[in-house]
Amino acid sequence: MDLEAKIHEIRKPIMVLGTSSGAGKSLTVTAICRILKNLGEEPIPFKGQNMSNNAWVDWGGGEMAYSQALQAFACGIIPSAEMNPILLKPQGNSVSEVIHLGKSIGTTTAQNYYKDWFIPGWEVIKKSLKSIYERNPNCRLIIEGAGSPVEMNLIHRDLTNLRVAKYLNANCILVTDIERGGVFAQIIGTLELMKPEEKKLVKGIIINRFRGDLSLFEEGKNWIENKTQIPVIGIIPWLNDSFPPEDSLDLLEKKSRFTNPEIKVGIIKLPSISNFSDFDPLENEESILIAWIKESQNLSEYDFVIIPGSKQTIKDQIFLEKSGLSRDIREYSNNKGNILGICGGLQMLGTTLEDPYFKEGSKNYSKQKINGIGLLPLKTTFSEKKLTRQINSESVWPCQSEINGFEIHNGQTELEDIKSELKIKTIFKDLDLGWYKEINGGGTVAGTYIHGIFENDSWRDQYINLIRKSKNLPILNKKSISYKKKRESIINNLANEFDKHLNLTSFFN
Repeated sequence: MDLEAKIHEIRKPIMVLGTSSGAGKSLTVTAICRILKNLGEEPIPFKGQNMSNNAWVDWGGGEMAYSQALQAFACGIIPSAEMNPILLKPQGNSVSEVIHLGKSIGTTTAQNYYKDWFIPGWEVIKKSLKSIYERNPNCRLIIEGAGSPVEMNLIHRDLTNLRVAKYLNANCILVTDIERGGVFAQIIGTLELMKPEEKKLVKGIIINRFRGDLSLFEEGKNWIENKTQIPVIGIIPWLNDSFPPEDSLDLLEKKSRFTNPEIKVGIIKLPSISNFSDFDPLENEESILIAWIKESQNLSEYDFVIIPGSKQTIKDQIFLEKSGLSRDIREYSNNKGNILGICGGLQMLGTTLEDPYFKEGSKNYSKQKINGIGLLPLKTTFSEKKLTRQINSESVWPCQSEINGFEIHNGQTELEDIKSELKIKTIFKDLDLGWYKEINGGGTVAGTYIHGIFENDSWRDQYINLIRKSKNLPILNKKSISYKKKRESIINNLANEFDKHLNLTSFFN
């Protein structure tokens, strides 16, 4: 199939551009995907290039941004790395890992990225588009842009905004965030910086995150339409549903929606935190309050502490040591605290971390081998090749349960020595996926390589009940609502709210 020759035959793609990062493109695409699915269409999400450490692994072991996986769920389809053919995973110091079609193919500095990766990047985007259309000829792509489409110092090498829009002749929607202020300047400035052939692709404007009486913006809406000659197709109110942030910086703004929690969870805010969507199921537990820990403190106020995944485990373990948080975590464990490490967090809970190939941030430090927190008798050696795969296993602690999730990590973790078998036990029937130990007098230390562990309802319920028991709270015998059902409900609520305030009629062909 020659895609360029058949552009006029495909269902017109819808592309969501933003006046800035954080304008609401991801949620808008998610909502449109579900709206179109409900209308009987065949929507497929697409983002040519994303920069995020919040990743997901498809069934072929390919990495992609979690936001595109969530959008695929909204479409009712299985996520695939083709939906996000370029993923850049920041490593700090303006260096990123480059992932094409789910596979890691190198690293780059920001300075060299477009010189070295622009042409192969555009080729992999076109290859993905061709493949999607060959398998799904009746689909409608719902495309997400990145940042602003008119960063003038970058626009000549833009891979994922107007280049894609023009290539596919997409109908574009421009989303702006009124909460940030300056909404008129955002819209007019963005459109004025576009070339005439680019501006004519913009068929609608969405005002996002409006607070108050929508009728009060009628005059503003009329002004925008008269000035731009583009219809305002939606004014979306402020929505309260919790979705994973695209950027780890946004985690600092996330606040619990529940006012009477029985359990307080502390999550260490690592400088290179990754896969923070692991905690979305906890965000949706009404009995739980989540707090982010950024500096050394007494951890006794928390009922359990989580050390999350990390893009640079060595670097983040050095941060824990220098900040005093390693000491705080050890003291917390000595005082009957409950600790859970996920992926990089599991590795940090061990005794040693060795990085002979400079894969996990040791290149900027004098040592390639450092001490971990030392609460589990495990040693980790980072390898050249990354392991990415979906997981289907069975847990033996804190309950017997079927477990689904995925792995993304460098390195192999093993028992420190033969005597370690007496000190810790395995969490899963697959022996290399996680370990735990019970502390004399109370408390547990556990670690797992499985991302998405809390999406497993029985496992999550039993782990929370373990914590409740340690607090002398009544055990929750009632089965909680499946997290995946909750996620579906959140997506439906999002789509319903958008549908009330959004007119997409003119976007169908």
